[in-house]
Parts: sequence; C-alpha cells; structure tokens
Amino acid sequence: MHRSISWVIFAGLAALFLFQGVPVRSGDAAFPKAMDNVTVRQGESATLRCSVDNRVTRVAWLNRSSILYAGNDKWCLDPRVVLLSNTKTEYSIQIQDVDVYDEGPYTCSVQTDNHPKTSRVHLIVQVSPKIVEISSDISINEGGNISLTCIATGRPDPTITWRHISPKAAVGFVSEDEYLEITGITREQSGEYECSASNDVAAPVIRRVKVTVNYPPYISDAKSIGVPVGQKGILQCEASAVPAAEFQWYKDDKRLVEGQKGVKVESKAFFSRLTFFNVSEQDYGNYTCVASNKLGNTNVSIILYEISEPKSSTLFQEETTTALTPWKGPGAVHDGNNGTSRRAGCIGLLPLLLLHLLLKF
Repeated sequence: MHRSISWVIFAGLAALFLFQGVPVRSGDAAFPKAMDNVTVRQGESATLRCSVDNRVTRVAWLNRSSILYAGNDKWCLDPRVVLLSNTKTEYSIQIQDVDVYDEGPYTCSVQTDNHPKTSRVHLIVQVSPKIVEISSDISINEGGNISLTCIATGRPDPTITWRHISPKAAVGFVSEDEYLEITGITREQSGEYECSASNDVAAPVIRRVKVTVNYPPYISDAKSIGVPVGQKGILQCEASAVPAAEFQWYKDDKRLVEGQKGVKVESKAFFSRLTFFNVSEQDYGNYTCVASNKLGNTNVSIILYEISEPKSSTLFQEETTTALTPWKGPGAVHDGNNGTSRRAGCIGLLPLLLLHLLLKF
C-alpha cells in the first residue's frame, strides 16, 4: 500500500512539473533524453523511448495529463499501450494500432535525487488519403455548365487533382482543386473526369466521374451512287449524335420501312443503310435520310441513279481474239487442231514417194 501511495504522489508531481515547469526538450544536453518526434501511419505501432541512467529512481510515461505507465505498473486501461523496456539505460512503451486521436505530446518523467525532470516527444499520425465525397455521373446538353466536386481526407491534407480522360484516350490536366467548374461545355469535353487524392502516405486514391454531353444529330457522310438495273444497290447515311440518332428513309413523301419487297432498312447507333437487292427502274430517284434525337433533327438527300452494265475491257477482248484466231504470219505456230491437219497431209504424201522409188529401180 505504501508503494502504491508513493507512486500516486510521484505521478502527481510529474504532472505538475509537466504543465508548470520548463520541460527538457529532446536534444538538450540535460537529462533525461526522449527520442525525436515519432511519425507513424494510422494502424501501425508507435514506440516511445526515453534514455535513462543509474541516477534515476522513478520513471513514468504520460500523455497530456494521463499517466500511462509508472515504472512497471500500468495506469491506463487502453490495451494497446504496453511496456517494452524498463532497464538502467532505457524506458520505452509501445502504442499499437495507432489512430488519429493518439496524436499529440507524450512526456517521459524521471526522478533523480528527489528532483523530477521531463522530456517530451510528439507523436504524429499520418493517414492515407480517402475520397469521402465525389459527384455522380452527369448528363448535360452542349453549352451548359457543370460543377464537379471531390472531397478527400487524410493527414497531411491530400492534394486533389482533376484530369480529363477523353473518349480518344488522350489525358489532359484540368486543375488542382476540390471543385471543377466547366462553363459552356462542348461535345469534345465529354468523357471521364478523374479525381486523384494524394499525400505521399500511400498510393493515390482515384475515382472517376462520367460526363455525357448531349447534342443534336450531325450527318457526317452520305453519298449518291449509280447502279445498273438488276444489280444490288446500297445507300448509306452516317450521323453522330448523343443520344444516338434514330433514322428514317423517305422517297418523295413516302417513308420506307423494313419489310417492303426488295428493300431492307438497317439502322445502327451511328449509321443507317438502305439496301436494294434487285434495282428496278422504279427504284431510281431521290431519297432522304432523316436523323433525329430529342435535341433536334437533320436530313440529307441521296440519289440512286442508273448506270450502264459494265462491259468487257478492250484488253479482255484482245486476249480472247488472240486465243481464238491463229496468227497467219511467217513462222506461225498453229493450235492443236491445225497441227492435226498438217500431220494428216504428211501421211498422204508418203505412198506417192514410195511409188516413185519403185518405178526408178
């Protein structure tokens, strides 16, 4: 009991000198000496060391006005605080699973010859960045204004960076701020916007916001074509739009629909195709492609016109004539049929030659 009372008195004196006396800072020549400021990441363990010698009769670690350890006796109820060493040269404790509320000053208090002295160390807790608030994906009409928000926490305070990642995979720097304001937005500014929070404690935290810019259809490609009667003909109309355009085809004032005899209408997100499987005289003429969405519509005229059936080339005709007509010039080599006639002629002369020789002898 006497020992416990003595420790209470000592702890009270230590606290009194801690807040009313002049502390001996780390690095001073005076005794005792605590380590320099300790920096740890949230969730790690922090070790607080105090160098002592054989002149010390009493030692204690305090946090603000609370006694953590006095000698080998634990005074705090926190199970994360443990005694690591109590020797003639070192008195150290460890705080496990450190959190932000553990940050602050810690004091090593010693008593030598009935004269208490103190040394302080400051515990710094670093926290990885965390994005706690970010804008949702947004859809806006071209020409409008948007405001994107990215709020992050961490110790030290994280740096916020916004970057634009366009659909063409080009990455562009935008700003270093929690808020990103875009006025008069254009279709080229659509895509993903990346918010990055970094403070060098851990890898940057990244979140993205998708920005969709709506605009009316714009027909980018449509060409008139010529097709012979009886052949296959295709008219195509390409348009860019957000939301994707809906296509309609007209001839004069009559709308063409899927299922009409001999005609197929095929529409995708960015183009529409009108196919004639067997073009007739009645199919020739002017066609109108209409592209529309909720923001507007546009149209273009395309002509399907008649052309003559392709004829064989002059070269083909010459090659055919050469193959079928033997060359009658000197030294000509005839085809197989003419060679057969020649061999038959030679066989007919042989009997006459033999008769001539018999009469001579």
